[in-house]
Amino acid sequence: MRVFRGVLDIYHFSYGWITPVLAYFMSVTGCLLGLQCAARGRNATEGRTGWLIGAAVAIGGTGIWVMHFIAMLGFSIRGADIRYDIPLTLFSAVTAMVVVGIGLFMVNKPQPTVRSLLSGGTITGLGVGTMHYTGMYAMKSTATVSYDAGLVTLSMVIAVVASVVALWFTLRVKGFLATVGAALIMGVAVCGMHYTGMAAMHAHSNHHAAPPTGAGAMDLLAPLIGASSIVTMLVLISVSLTEIENEEALPRMWLTSRHQPRPRPTPAPVAPAAPQPAPGGPVREPIEYRTEELVYDGVGSWPRRVVD
Repeated sequence: MRVFRGVLDIYHFSYGWITPVLAYFMSVTGCLLGLQCAARGRNATEGRTGWLIGAAVAIGGTGIWVMHFIAMLGFSIRGADIRYDIPLTLFSAVTAMVVVGIGLFMVNKPQPTVRSLLSGGTITGLGVGTMHYTGMYAMKSTATVSYDAGLVTLSMVIAVVASVVALWFTLRVKGFLATVGAALIMGVAVCGMHYTGMAAMHAHSNHHAAPPTGAGAMDLLAPLIGASSIVTMLVLISVSLTEIENEEALPRMWLTSRHQPRPRPTPAPVAPAAPQPAPGGPVREPIEYRTEELVYDGVGSWPRRVVD
């Protein structure tokens, strides 16, 4: 039987501004490397899969997961012990990299579409939210934790919107300064999602709770963050030793719609061949596909449609 004896104080900045600043720095670093990898993969004649996997590891691993748990180093609940479940913590790391990879592979193709961008961003955003709350579930404590449903929903919305924007950046951003600016924005979005989700948490005392099992924050997170940092450095070395192929050629964004064909003038009248009825079925009107391109007239301009 659980007995609740009051609300406990939650501290997100137990070490001052060191943890949030370091978390933001790591998020920006991971996103910057991820954007560089994606830029090399979107026009690469070979090695595209490797670059996109590197981008998923950099953004999902360093930019999101490492940021999350560096911020958690500054998290504490007054009067409660905190431990971390190792398998769930590792699962949250894998989740972050996998969902980012899914989004990158959905949008980074020769003819990306708005549908793939929105679908990939939604899948990635929901996956990032799942990573966050899986990591929070991996946190075991003598306190009983509850969440505000409204703030949880808001954090998921932020994750989806941020993921759509991040995937769009992987398609449209070129040049070092623009990439740095995009990484700074992505870092703000990732940190904003994390701390919005953390603000939804409430802790209550539970004197009948058993002592939590698992690893301490520094015992578990320090080695994992160190390993992630080594991987980040390897990705950084790979990026520094290569150049972006055909950097000026950004992939075009397309809309594809299905419609009845419009009459087109012909040079000379030609007797049409009689349509061959399908066995056991009526004759169907021909269907064609119209391709519409989204054209950007300048940086930051709203796209306009161009019908092919």
